[in-house]
Amino acid sequence: MFVSTKQKRIATLARNNPAMAFTSLNHYIDYNWLLQAYQLTRKDGATGVDDQTADMYERQLETNLLDLLDRMKSGRYRAPALRRVYIPKGKGQQRSLGIPTFEDKIAQRGVAMLLAPIYEQDFYNCSFGFRKGRSAHHALQSLRSHIMHGGGQWVLDVDIQKYFDTIDHSQLRLFLARRVSDGVVRKLIVSS
Repeated sequence: MFVSTKQKRIATLARNNPAMAFTSLNHYIDYNWLLQAYQLTRKDGATGVDDQTADMYERQLETNLLDLLDRMKSGRYRAPALRRVYIPKGKGQQRSLGIPTFEDKIAQRGVAMLLAPIYEQDFYNCSFGFRKGRSAHHALQSLRSHIMHGGGQWVLDVDIQKYFDTIDHSQLRLFLARRVSDGVVRKLIVSS
């Protein structure tokens, strides 16, 4: 079964059962799933703490992906530490970036490929952030259309400072639990 077919199946189940928590998702993750995750992972990004590049990983791609698959399915996979770098943010401030290893980027992509078809069904049409086929430009077009045709009079620009540094992880776990109760998948997310 192709990955996109599996994702369509997950999306259909999520759409038809909006209150359902998925108890068995990890069986979708197989070698081909991780191969597609690898193919979708950016190859020219900065390296993580292990200094392994995409080219280095690719030299033994099948072996590496099979090993990753085994560790993910058995519960032995642990995300390595992030390489921390700081970039200028303006006004003399710096923004911290955590750079995962290339293999962890593949694992993250593989899990995101499982979750996206579920949560895509739950998002409102007015949600644009981090969604496939949607961008800030689409959000601006929607906003303009709403103001011009819907009679809006106010636009609020809100930036929550250091949101990802301060988000309550217990609330995220509760949010995840509403739709995903597969222990293997939960362990991959929560232990990261």
